[in-house]
Amino acid sequence: MCGRFALKASTAAAAGRLLDLPPLPDWVTSRYNIPPGTKIPVIRADGQGEPDWTLAEWGFRPRWAQSDAPKPINARAETVATSRYFREAFAHRRCLVPADGWYEWQASGGRKQPWFIAPKDDGAGVLFLAGIWEPAAEDAICCAIVTEPARPPLDRIHDRQPLALDGDCLPAWLDPGLTERDAVRAAVRRLPTEGLRSYPVSTEVNRPENDHEGLLEPLPDASGA
Repeated sequence: MCGRFALKASTAAAAGRLLDLPPLPDWVTSRYNIPPGTKIPVIRADGQGEPDWTLAEWGFRPRWAQSDAPKPINARAETVATSRYFREAFAHRRCLVPADGWYEWQASGGRKQPWFIAPKDDGAGVLFLAGIWEPAAEDAICCAIVTEPARPPLDRIHDRQPLALDGDCLPAWLDPGLTERDAVRAAVRRLPTEGLRSYPVSTEVNRPENDHEGLLEPLPDASGA
């Protein structure tokens, strides 16, 4: 799954440059422990079909759902195109969630150890996580991050992972004219896990109110992947 991630302002600026976006909005600030239920920066196609920044509440509820309906933070890649809850957004309202990396918790010996998963030092430095969005009240929007079964070596940490996209397919994911399930899936390519590194971090990240750059540091003498 994906229940917490980090995004530095400098990384968001790099994401904007890669996609030729307008200047980074001043409301994009560095956050190192972003929890669900908060507003996060996402990239979506605007009314003219051009990519742009917007804020979205991380927690998805379709417009037709009642006010007490669930607000899932993740949508499974296996069913996102067919689930009544997500299928309209998958066809018409896809977005990108830029990140420095995400956290997963590995169950071991009755406790859960947090890990951070990020691009390798020789990579692009920006992760683009696949998302879907939905209009919400008062011109706001909400979103969910698409997840898939974890691939080696990440499957030893958790059985799910966010769908991280290869840079070449970002325009296709955002393309509002690409609506058919098979066409979207044919155009989308996963970022190979060989381009990612993972390592254990402090349990300080367990508390969402802790938000500082030190959370991204590996534990001393930790062995990563």
